[in-house]
Amino acid sequence: MADVFISHRGDDSKDAEALANALRALGHRVWLDEWRIDVGDSLVRAIDEGLAHYRCLVLCLSASGVHAPWMSREWMSALARQLNGEDVKLLPARLTGGELPAILADIKYADLVADWDGAVAALDRALG
Repeated sequence: MADVFISHRGDDSKDAEALANALRALGHRVWLDEWRIDVGDSLVRAIDEGLAHYRCLVLCLSASGVHAPWMSREWMSALARQLNGEDVKLLPARLTGGELPAILADIKYADLVADWDGAVAALDRALG
């Protein structure tokens, strides 16, 4: 099973947590900010540790976009590591709508809006 970092907008926390629970139920180890960052923790340190130790990043596409400051840093970090030859998977998932950033336009995404169960199954296969 895979170690999965869930990158999402704050507005989509409820849906992101549902996805995290679905992936965890399939046996994956999931990093979700709501589960990993406690009051008093350093946000930067917690996110940096999550990104460093989790080899798969699920980028949750949002009707509000994917360019929130924290979210942008997360997926851009994963993309940079991938382009530098590290074994990092970047898996887009259409969580509440939205489109892929232009630099990721060639990557097939899981469409949770159109078919939740089918998209979770597709993510599970991709996580291998």
